Amino acid sequence: MMHVDPSQIRPETSARLDRLVSEFVDRSPGYYQRVFRHMMQAPGYRFTLNGAAALLGPIWFGARGLWSWFLGVLLFDTLAFILMGMGLFGDLGREARLRADQIAQTLELRRQQVAAAEASGAASLDNLRRAAEALEGAQAGAQAAARTADAGGILYFAGGLALLAAVRFGAAALANWTLEAQFARWRSDRGAASGWSRDRLFMAALLSVIVVGLSVLKFARPDAVALLETFPTDRNWQLQLGDGLQEVFDWTKDSGRGFFDAVTLGMRTLLDWIELVLVGTPWPVVALVFVMLGWLSGGARVAIFTAAALAYLGVLDFWEKAMTTIALLGAAALISITLGIPLGIYCARRPRVFAVVRPVLDFMQSMPSFVYLIPVVAFIGSGKPAGVVATMIFGSPPVIRFTVLGLQQVPAAVREAAMAFGATPRYLLWRVDLPLARRTIMAGINQTILLSLAMVVVASLIGAKGLGEDVLEALQFAAAGQGILAGLAILFCALILDRIVAGRR
Repeated sequence: MMHVDPSQIRPETSARLDRLVSEFVDRSPGYYQRVFRHMMQAPGYRFTLNGAAALLGPIWFGARGLWSWFLGVLLFDTLAFILMGMGLFGDLGREARLRADQIAQTLELRRQQVAAAEASGAASLDNLRRAAEALEGAQAGAQAAARTADAGGILYFAGGLALLAAVRFGAAALANWTLEAQFARWRSDRGAASGWSRDRLFMAALLSVIVVGLSVLKFARPDAVALLETFPTDRNWQLQLGDGLQEVFDWTKDSGRGFFDAVTLGMRTLLDWIELVLVGTPWPVVALVFVMLGWLSGGARVAIFTAAALAYLGVLDFWEKAMTTIALLGAAALISITLGIPLGIYCARRPRVFAVVRPVLDFMQSMPSFVYLIPVVAFIGSGKPAGVVATMIFGSPPVIRFTVLGLQQVPAAVREAAMAFGATPRYLLWRVDLPLARRTIMAGINQTILLSLAMVVVASLIGAKGLGEDVLEALQFAAAGQGILAGLAILFCALILDRIVAGRR
């Protein structure tokens, strides 16, 4: 480490500070030198007013490169101009007049029915007359509401003007404070925005005109430009693209029939074996194993909680469905963890690969869970194997991400020391990296298990059995009590697995 002689450090002189401020602000250096000296006398915010920011509003912030503040001020500026535009030339009574026109059409029909009833002497004549009178009253009320709304334009304009004044005052009061903070960042990083840029000024002015102009036009005169009402599109584009995707699905399904059949067979076999262990084994043995796992992993408190949760499942007749759910979850989590940890290790050692894998993981976690069911059912069909695949897609990203994170957080000094003592890559992975990253990887495994359990109800939509089926039936028949009991059963399954996997952490 290089040591610096304190005597060689130049103190912050007033002249040097003024020179830096002048270089940073580019325009009006004398004003900002005085303002910055005033603001630096005490930490925190000090009240000042910037006339240019009050006059230009968001454009000032954009020209200074303060784009986050530009967006905030522009938002409130736009709202103020919308109110002013609606007050000046807005059609405020439009909705009331449209409602009056609709009532008039219904009233005309009702009057024709009254005339026909009078001619025929129908017994419903009195009812029709009362309905017509009610419609006449509603029409008069709508017309009065339209006139009242039209007369309220001055209030909209006054409110918008007051809001604009408040926004510009706030912009003026915050401008110097935000610019001084930008100056502090610029002193440590000369790549930060500085000066008064004409390009930024032009861009900020153009964005402000577009946003304010279109917003005012849309709210004040909705019928003026039809393009602002609906996005320009064509329904046939969606239909053609959907047909094209359907052809791709059909071709993939036909071409990969052997692969998809093998995947289905493998998952069904794994599920059958796990269900044979959990469902076919006498329930006291299964319960005892879970309680022992809880005791070995988390101690007596976890064992007692596990026993109580299993008792809840058994007493309320959820035992078999709970074991089926855990079997489906176990198969999905086992495959996710078996594939996810090696993939995470590979990505941690090859950042370029992780740069490609990361968007895929983002897609898997961002896509709504119900959307997973569409390609899964298209390629695999319905049933438990499809539920396992959908659960894997939803639950596998955390274990991959946490594995990468855990290995990246291993101290470089520890790895260098191990390599200095002749550690091979295999030894380095198994004896250094994985033990140090164990807690993070276990957290990823825990998240994968819990996210997999969250797919229980969704998977029941495609024929996966278990507790999700009870929740789905409760939703269909509005059986709130049964749904709550089944939901608690799912919760207890999640908590049992969470406590066993988390251990004493």
